[in-house]
Amino acid sequence: MSVTDVVQAMQAYYARRAAEYERVYHKPERQAELRAIEAWIGPRFAGRDVLEIASGTGWWLPHASASARAWLATDLNEETLAVARAKALPGCVRFATLDAYDLNGLPPGRRFDAAFAGFWWSHVPLARLAGWLAQLHERLLPGARVVFLDNSHVPGSSLPITRRDADGNTYQRRTLDDGSEHEVLKNFPTREQALALPGPRARHARFNEIGHPLVHYWVLKYELD
Repeated sequence: MSVTDVVQAMQAYYARRAAEYERVYHKPERQAELRAIEAWIGPRFAGRDVLEIASGTGWWLPHASASARAWLATDLNEETLAVARAKALPGCVRFATLDAYDLNGLPPGRRFDAAFAGFWWSHVPLARLAGWLAQLHERLLPGARVVFLDNSHVPGSSLPITRRDADGNTYQRRTLDDGSEHEVLKNFPTREQALALPGPRARHARFNEIGHPLVHYWVLKYELD
């Protein structure tokens, strides 16, 4: 399967999963970490003009955007955006349909002083990740704050990894309520990989430093030079 095929399969999977997606946040063993991240994330974006990539159903929007100056939540799938739009959100939040791999879909010259992506990094093929990060950075102002939030693989809580391809990407098999089965690209970077990939423009990078131990999730925060 080509990288293009993987990306298209991912888009189709999340469109079909939209109505059931947020059940993943109901797992009992993850609740303490979720509450800690929810409390931590809003102040990181206080007063900032934020670009959110792949906002999906908008689970993090009420928490992350609470004190932002402006927030543009983007996603390619109208099915997930419909769930996000139905939430009670601050007045600073706006929505846009955008392919995360083509940020040229943003207005020309539009730049932000912060960016957030929750559970997106893990779905980017490894061969495209460095280039994608560079594209994101081009849309940000000097001093912009960047926050990534994603899953760690925890046996017994996470689905098993079913295969690894020649590029090192890992995959899971997932079944939806309609009985359909999907192979989903899902990578789990180490701390060292996550800190290294944003490149030399990333300053003051911090991994999992939110004041609460993280097992099921990881958080990366940095500022651009």
